Amino acid sequence: MSALTWTGLLAIRLRTARGAALALGTLVLVTAFLAAAFPRGVDAYETRGVRHALGAAPPEQRTVEISVARGDVTAADPAAAYRAAELGRQDRAIRRQFEEPLRVSGDQSLYGVRTTKALNARDSWLPRPEGPDPAMSLYAVADLARHATLTRGRLPRGAASGAGTVEAAVTVSTARTLGLRVGSQLHLPGLTVRICGLLTPHDPDGPYWAVDPLMAAARQDVSAGTPPQKYWRAGLLLSPQDGPALTATEGEPEKFWRYPVDASALTAQEAPRLRDRLVSLEHGAALAKVRGVAGGGALADSAVDGLLDGFARMRAAVAPVIAVAAFGIGTVAGIVLLMTGALAAARRGPELALLRARGASLAGLTGQLAAEAGAVALPAAAAGGGLALLVVPGERVLPSLLAAAGTGLLGTLALPLRAAAAHRRPRTAARADLATARPSRRRTVAELTVLVLAAGAVVALRRRSTAAGGGVDALVSAAPVLIGVIAALVLLRLYPLPLRLASRPAARTSGLTGFLALARAGRAPATAGLPLLALLVALTTASFGGSVLAGIATARDRAALTAVGAEARVFADKPLPAALQRAVAAVPGVDDAVPVRLSVQAADDGGPPLYLVIADPPAYSRLARATGLGAFSAAQLADPGGDRPLPAIVSPRVLARFGRAPMALQPEFGQLVIRPTAVRTDTPAQPGGDFVLLNARSVARLHPDTYAEPANGPTLLLLSGHSLDAGALRAAVRAHTPAAGPPLRLALRSAERAALADSPLQQGAERLYTSAVVAGAGFALLALLLSLLQAAPQRTQLLARLRTMGLPPAQGRRLMVLEALPQALLAAAGGALVGAAAIRLLSAGMDLAPLALPGASGGGALGAVRLRTDAASLLLPSAGVVVLALVVALAQAWLSERRRESAELRMGERP
Repeated sequence: MSALTWTGLLAIRLRTARGAALALGTLVLVTAFLAAAFPRGVDAYETRGVRHALGAAPPEQRTVEISVARGDVTAADPAAAYRAAELGRQDRAIRRQFEEPLRVSGDQSLYGVRTTKALNARDSWLPRPEGPDPAMSLYAVADLARHATLTRGRLPRGAASGAGTVEAAVTVSTARTLGLRVGSQLHLPGLTVRICGLLTPHDPDGPYWAVDPLMAAARQDVSAGTPPQKYWRAGLLLSPQDGPALTATEGEPEKFWRYPVDASALTAQEAPRLRDRLVSLEHGAALAKVRGVAGGGALADSAVDGLLDGFARMRAAVAPVIAVAAFGIGTVAGIVLLMTGALAAARRGPELALLRARGASLAGLTGQLAAEAGAVALPAAAAGGGLALLVVPGERVLPSLLAAAGTGLLGTLALPLRAAAAHRRPRTAARADLATARPSRRRTVAELTVLVLAAGAVVALRRRSTAAGGGVDALVSAAPVLIGVIAALVLLRLYPLPLRLASRPAARTSGLTGFLALARAGRAPATAGLPLLALLVALTTASFGGSVLAGIATARDRAALTAVGAEARVFADKPLPAALQRAVAAVPGVDDAVPVRLSVQAADDGGPPLYLVIADPPAYSRLARATGLGAFSAAQLADPGGDRPLPAIVSPRVLARFGRAPMALQPEFGQLVIRPTAVRTDTPAQPGGDFVLLNARSVARLHPDTYAEPANGPTLLLLSGHSLDAGALRAAVRAHTPAAGPPLRLALRSAERAALADSPLQQGAERLYTSAVVAGAGFALLALLLSLLQAAPQRTQLLARLRTMGLPPAQGRRLMVLEALPQALLAAAGGALVGAAAIRLLSAGMDLAPLALPGASGGGALGAVRLRTDAASLLLPSAGVVVLALVVALAQAWLSERRRESAELRMGERP
């Protein structure tokens, strides 16, 4: 054939099969978009994660500091090395040593001279809490005017060389604490400092001020002597010109340069290189270059590399869990694309067989089919990939382009390769019924190979666990998919058996629809089993992903409950106001407000302290049942009367340490003799601790006077309920907080739960997993829809023939439903069962702690977080498959009833 002929045939095919071309193009476009979006989505949430890891750290942990001690200054004129001009020149030279991706925030950088040893101020008018003199640190720093507002006085000016008095400014907070004012003089060893101005920092929490808090505010320290004594420490801000003056003091001055790391443009792909740059700056070649500028004794220090190490550990822990989703949805998408090509090859089987019988070469036929599919699939893949690059933020382009190209290539080759395999040799047409087809030896070998791989993947995942580290293992990540494939292959082998068994009694009945539906289901081509493969893998992937999300949600709920002990917790260091309980009980959503006396008791065995919990048994037992933390019956704490030991509910560790013998406790209101009568792992007042729970009425009977004293009142209030009004609760707590004394603190379970999902790395991974679950369910429904639409013309013609022979419309609809149900029911039931089996098999090897709990790399205080069977993800996609099959069958029957039989029967004669 000439090139013109090939082009003409291609144009004719695309014009006459617009529906098939549009369906293929849409499928490839959506699949290419998902394939290209996945790596960019991973990049996006990892980038947000690394920026959050650095941005949320305290200022002192995200800076690079270079310092040179006094003894390391080897210049001929040591004082000249401390001059402001020399420090500025060195600052500019040091900045030039920083290479990408190490970027620093120029407006928050700081350099100058500081004393490393505090100098005591001997002035008698300064405050001395317990006797020792206030200790002063001196800072001769640059850019003070840019980072503070002058409230009173003026900025310090440089003193003449050799002068014994220098000027300094202090912040308003420091002046208020120490009683300083403009004109005050402080006499330090070897130097007199006169206060010339008061400053207000522009950004007290920014790196300029917050890295060294003494610059912004005075603080109280405790001396190291015996007994320890409290004293004040503060910072005095000198002119940068006074750096040389510090060398004459006993403060052991050092030069320093401080550079906050700018993470606003940092990407996850740059994080390893940034860590290498920092390690080199602290210990390697970059430090040698800095020493060539700042001096031979220069030292560099930064906590940023530790933050990056923490991010890398979290990233490595999350990656295997995400890989499971990637392999699952990728396999499902690939199966659906291959299934589409196989169904198209089966639909065009007579046409292709005729072409082969009339002399068409296999290569020419395959090339023609590849051209037809490629004319649709390749532009669709390009459009899907381009759309992903535009819509989904990310740094890397190549992985997305490769994923989209792979999708387009698969969509192009699925039809020609299947057709080439089916028409290697010209052969006479032979019917390959699903009920009578016998698997070939090649298929048996392939199935056994997949079975061995699946068994190996399951064993590897259970032994190794996703939290073991070591990166992503493709075989381990493909375990859920392989289980779904094995189950689908088993069902494909078993599917003909019930059809053959059911068709025999149906043949002896007088009804038409049952026999005809089973006969058509059994006489479907062998390729009709492909949708079952796609359905089972997709449903297994969706149910497995749903169990991952359910496990994450359950772990976070449990962690939040363990942290709070109830829906809300109000507590203080001293007894709570009596009116507080009534106020919070009136808040909407609160069912119970249980006051608790919680005290810490030293243990006689020298072990961890015991938490003594004293509460009203009926109210506290209701709370324990509502929260699920150590539920018990109030009768277990019934008052025994007299001097007999009080019954107590204790934790397992308390029982292991002290046994069940009576023991004496000495709380603040008097001695109590208790006997453990029940054991509970948790209790709302102290989840997981070494606790002893007692009846408040029994304690009040034994010590009525001291127990009733206000100083021994409840220090804890636990609230149960549903949908608590957090705003009203906070308002009630604020309203009853005393003006003087320790503040009341409120902890909400909902706030704790939200904080556990605050990490961008975890949020992004969870959203990605949710998208994979939804996409898996969507591909399952798409596979069923494609298989039903494949046989739609034949079913429509069958209905038309039967109507000409008098078949009522109701029986026609019943026939459509019965023909569609066997495969849909088998796929739905099999998908739910296989999904549940996969969860049970793989749960031991899936640790979801890195996804569920921030900072957890596996296990932790709550132990490993395992998969949790989620009924919705198991049943809803399966139910959707059945519903879709019924809807399509009924819609086809309804449409067929409204068309004339002659039009349906002559459909094949249309050009």
